[in-house]
Amino acid sequence: MSFHSAAAQLVTLAAEGEEHGGNHDSLNAWVTGGGAFIILMLLLWITTRFNRDR
Repeated sequence: MSFHSAAAQLVTLAAEGEEHGGNHDSLNAWVTGGGAFIILMLLLWITTRFNRDR
């Protein structure tokens, strides 16, 4: 696969995505971001619990 054919396929794929808008109706940015934040805080808390010797 050459660079030109790969680029042409990516352009075609990107053009198809414009028709749908890219966002699903059921996705809410606040819920997604809040869930990610809570998961990251939980992972940070778990990491600090296992790292008490420092």
